[in-house]
Amino acid sequence: MKKISPQDFTGTRAWEAMNIERFTGATTVRLHWTNESYQWHVNDGPEVFVVLDGKVEMHARENGKVAIHPMTAGDVFHAQEGDEHVAHPIGSARVLVIEREGSI
Repeated sequence: MKKISPQDFTGTRAWEAMNIERFTGATTVRLHWTNESYQWHVNDGPEVFVVLDGKVEMHARENGKVAIHPMTAGDVFHAQEGDEHVAHPIGSARVLVIEREGSI
C-alpha cells in the first residue's frame, strides 16, 4: 500500500508523470505535474482527467467551436475517444489521468 500526496509531486519538466498503476487491458493511472499547456490531441480511447491541485482550463473543440471549461481541485473532465481537447494549467497543477496505455 502507498499513500500519494499530489502536492508533494513536482516534475523536472512539464507533463512529467508518476506511474501509479497499470490495469489489465492496458489502462494506466498517472499523476502528472505541469506548468505548461499540453497540445491539442485526440485520444485513441476514453480519458478521465482529474484536477488534484491547482487550476486548469480545459479547451475542447466540437464542430469547429472551442469551449473552455475552468477546472479546480476535485473537478473531472471526461473525454471520449475522438474528442479533441487540450489542457492549459494556470500556474502549476497536478492532475490524475486515467487512459489507455500509450495514449498521448
